[in-house]
Amino acid sequence: MKHLLIGALMAIAAVSASEAQAKPPTQPVSIVLVHGAFVDASGWKAVYDILTQDGYEVLVVQNPTITLDGDVAATRRIIATATKPVLLVGHSYGGAVITEAGADPKVGGLVYIAALAPDVGESVFELATRPAPEGGPPLLPPSDGFIIVDPVKFPSAFAPDADPSLARFMAAAQIPWGLAAVQTKLTTAAWKDKPVSWMLTTEDHMVPPSIQRFMAARTKANIVEIKSSHAVMLSHPREVAAFVEKAAAGVK
Repeated sequence: MKHLLIGALMAIAAVSASEAQAKPPTQPVSIVLVHGAFVDASGWKAVYDILTQDGYEVLVVQNPTITLDGDVAATRRIIATATKPVLLVGHSYGGAVITEAGADPKVGGLVYIAALAPDVGESVFELATRPAPEGGPPLLPPSDGFIIVDPVKFPSAFAPDADPSLARFMAAAQIPWGLAAVQTKLTTAAWKDKPVSWMLTTEDHMVPPSIQRFMAARTKANIVEIKSSHAVMLSHPREVAAFVEKAAAGVK
């Protein structure tokens, strides 16, 4: 009898959890999360969990990171599925993707997280190779049309404030970044017409803070600085989620 009671309680708990997950979003904005180079969309999980618990429809783009056009197309497909006005959130190279894809009329605002925001006629390569007093990321020379971060230096460059075992795994599981994504010049800069918020990571060894400041000033962004590495969505997910929600409040 005791075992039957425990089983029934577990079944009720499972149904309750399922119903909670199925609860429709209550917020008036859809948030689209766009990851950057060398990683996949799973890095957004902690931020995704917070935003969904707070009532947002959260959609996640899985970029191939082979060509800029391909990543923009992947993002546009996700935007098309959103049921509400969209806030686009881009991390790192994902900032270039949302800069091009953000011209979609469903998009009401842009959030750049430790990101790159090229202008029309400018490539990620041009921004990434700007002189910076902090130095640049430890990239290996291109091979077969792709680049990666030096796996030995990846943990300290990309995610020194994340869980060390996770940072080591990320280094081993890198997704090569296609030169057609790095070198393609943008044809649109949505930040010229849409409200912009920028989370600037002051301990960033991938996108130097000085270059982030240049881009954030150029986009006339609402800037918040945070003492964090490049992988801020892993080390400070609550702060990232709160920043995104504040930007979402201004989307119409």
